[in-house]
Amino acid sequence: MTETYGLILATVIVVIIFSTIVALFARYKRCPSDKVLVVYGKVGKNVEGLNQSSKCIHGGAAFVWPVIQNYRFLDLTPLSIEVNLKNALSKQNIRVDVPSRFTVGISTEPGIMQNAAERLLGLQLTEIQELSKDIIFGQLRLVIATMDIEEINTDRDKFLANVTANVEAELKKIGLRLINVNVTDINDESGYIEALGKEAAAKAVNDAKKSVAEKDRDGSIGEANAQRDQRVQVASANATAVEGENKSKVIVANSEAERREKQAEANRKAEAAEKVQAAKALEEAYLAEQEAELSRAKKERATQEADVIVHAEVEKQKIEINAEAEAEETRRKAKGEADAIFAKMDAEARGMREILTKQAEGFEKLVKAAGDNSDKAITMMIADKLPELVKIQVEAIKGIKIDKVTVWDSMGGEKGTTSTANFLSGMLKSIPPLQDMFKMAGMELPNYLAGDKQQNNDAYKDAEETIVEEK
Repeated sequence: MTETYGLILATVIVVIIFSTIVALFARYKRCPSDKVLVVYGKVGKNVEGLNQSSKCIHGGAAFVWPVIQNYRFLDLTPLSIEVNLKNALSKQNIRVDVPSRFTVGISTEPGIMQNAAERLLGLQLTEIQELSKDIIFGQLRLVIATMDIEEINTDRDKFLANVTANVEAELKKIGLRLINVNVTDINDESGYIEALGKEAAAKAVNDAKKSVAEKDRDGSIGEANAQRDQRVQVASANATAVEGENKSKVIVANSEAERREKQAEANRKAEAAEKVQAAKALEEAYLAEQEAELSRAKKERATQEADVIVHAEVEKQKIEINAEAEAEETRRKAKGEADAIFAKMDAEARGMREILTKQAEGFEKLVKAAGDNSDKAITMMIADKLPELVKIQVEAIKGIKIDKVTVWDSMGGEKGTTSTANFLSGMLKSIPPLQDMFKMAGMELPNYLAGDKQQNNDAYKDAEETIVEEK
């Protein structure tokens, strides 16, 4: 039994040791040639005594401690980036289009690799490509802004050197290196580069024509010299010839003169043709320069028109803003006046409501004082206002000066009365009785004030008689 337990324990120990060795070997990571191994976590300190963020290895291997360390790979695959830069402003303020293609990749230099591990670890290749494209666009515009179009178009080596220096310096900050730059073609919106090409082509054609004419001239001169030598030798050999030979010489001389004449005519035509071609070449060059100047003039005119239009638009917007401000001020003023009128009318309504409320409260108290009898309350109110009512009736005849009226009475009144008595009686009857006044107001005069109609008539008669007697 003891032997069995010992065997089991030994087996367990062997398995544990074997598993540990396998796990340790599994944590030993080798870096392929097309990748960079980045070990991060607790990786030690740098020369300044600070903790390092990561450790980069290219073309080797490293042991990655479990728990305290981890690892990832950076892909060194080159990235081809197409950059179609348009309307970039050159040093001469002429906008150019520079289509190009850049090839970049993660750098394997020690310091640059560390930047890549800090800024690009975990990004996809497409994301790295977009980030590089933004940097290239900015630096390419910067380089074009410092160079003339002639330098960009003719001195491509200088242009590419400037682009490489600027772009690579910025790419190193994020751990990338510039592998290749290829500029396909350069165009400008004003046609300046095309005009330069036409000028160069015209110059090349003129130089070629000039070289051909010079070669033709040299050939003619050599031929003439050879013929001269030939004639001298022939003349020397035939000096002792007979008369027939002299005649032959004459014939030969005439023939030679005719040939020279034709040769001179041919030379003259050739020189004239060369001059015509040269004049045409100059004319084409002048036309190309004229087109370039017209293009520049059109551009300057467009720029000036744009400045005027922009200034006019700004002035128009200022006028619109001022008009809106005045309208807003008028609206606020009108709103203030309307609020003031509303506040005044609201105050008047509140005052009227307060008066009516107090009158209602007073009438309610008056009814309670009359033993909750509204008729008695009305009687009390009428009794309180009776002197004013009588005063109003009296005012109707107050202004009549009876003592200054002279009456000639013929004593022809009806029922034994005089005309004067009838006049006064009619005047008194024209005063509205109290009961009629109350009825017109929609109220009933109390019985003790209204009395009998006959009694009222008797009272009016007594008053008439009293007035007549006094007179």
